[in-house]
Amino acid sequence: MRKQEFIHLHGLLAEVSSDFQESGRSIELEAYRKQGTRPTSIHKSKTAHKDAVMTLASDLVENLEADADDRTVRTAAD
Repeated sequence: MRKQEFIHLHGLLAEVSSDFQESGRSIELEAYRKQGTRPTSIHKSKTAHKDAVMTLASDLVENLEADADDRTVRTAAD
């Protein structure tokens, strides 16, 4: 992928994380925040954006899995 494509994907994943938070669900993005590259950091390298995309995607998956597990537990308890 080219740098511009990583920046675009990075922005899309950031939107997903924002929508997730706005829906009232808790989301932990500590590893992503520590990484320091944001979609608007166009001066950063392609590698930095690739790392940010991988970290953000990983954090989102972990949070979505935890959310799904919580919903399963609540549904089973009902």
